[in-house]
Amino acid sequence: MVDVSAKSGTARVAIASGVLRMQPATLERIRAGGIAKGDVLTVADVGAVMAAKHTPDIIPMCHPIMLTGVDIAFSEVPEADSEGCVGIKVLATATCSGQTGVEMEALCAANVALLTIYDMCKAIDRGMRIENVQLEEKRGGKSGIWQRGVNR
Repeated sequence: MVDVSAKSGTARVAIASGVLRMQPATLERIRAGGIAKGDVLTVADVGAVMAAKHTPDIIPMCHPIMLTGVDIAFSEVPEADSEGCVGIKVLATATCSGQTGVEMEALCAANVALLTIYDMCKAIDRGMRIENVQLEEKRGGKSGIWQRGVNR
């Protein structure tokens, strides 16, 4: 694990996203509350927050940090892809004030949100697929601001 004791604490933010592609009928069932396991997006939100909080338990060498916030937002991706699948996009934002960033926490939260939706809907759509899980932005620390599409 990298020693960060010499680094000064700063406000840090990381935003990660990802998409779960599914059949249009699956998205409609989620919208209508017709999934047997319950309210899909509410459960996925809780799973994502739990994942962010437990990131150092599952990612080797990841520093345990005191998160000050985790926000999860879902949006529909109504445009069908080449296979006729639509989707749900997740945006996970993790914040802290500390010596190391929260990128891993945001990425874990996004992944677990998508995996939770998959788990809750797999009985009706086993062909769902997770796509494009990625860091969108990070702020804080010595390197400042990084944004996908702006920085390299």
